[in-house]
Amino acid sequence: MKEQFLLRITQHQGLIFKVCNMYCNTKEDREDLFQDVVLQLWRSYPSFHGESKVTTWMYRVALNTAISRVRKDTKKEKFATLGTEAFEVPSLEGDTDENLLLMYQGIKQLSQVDQALTLLYLDDCSYKEIAEIMGLSESNVGFKLNKIKARLRTLVNTALTTIG
Repeated sequence: MKEQFLLRITQHQGLIFKVCNMYCNTKEDREDLFQDVVLQLWRSYPSFHGESKVTTWMYRVALNTAISRVRKDTKKEKFATLGTEAFEVPSLEGDTDENLLLMYQGIKQLSQVDQALTLLYLDDCSYKEIAEIMGLSESNVGFKLNKIKARLRTLVNTALTTIG
C-alpha cells in the first residue's frame, strides 16, 4: 500500500505543486503546505476506493487542505496590514509575458473558492471533474467560471491601463 501511495504522489506531484503555488506566497509556506497535503492524502488513502479518478481525489484533498490552512492562518492574522508580498506572483519557469503575470496577480485577488475553480479550469479539468472536486453542480461551475473570467478580464485591463 505504501509503495502504491508513494508512486501516485510521485506521478501527480505537479498537481500538488500547483495548489501550493496558488495558495502560498513564500517558498517555506509552499513546502509546509505540500507536506500537509501529502499527510492528508496519506490519511485518506485507505478510504480511496477508485470511485473517482486519482487526480480528482487528490485535487479535492489538496484544495480542502489549502483552503482550511488559509482560513486558519487568516483567523490568526485577523486583518493584518497587507504588504506587497500579498500580491506576489508564484514563480513561473521560462519566459513570461506581462499579461500572464497580471492574470496571476488577478487570480490572487479572487476568493479562495474562485482561485480553486480557476486552477482546475486552467489545468483543463472538465466541468464535471471540477463539480465533483468542488462539490458543486456542473451548471454552477459554468456560471462561476464565466463570472471569474469577466472579473479577471476587468482586473487585467484595469492594470494594463494603469501601467501604460
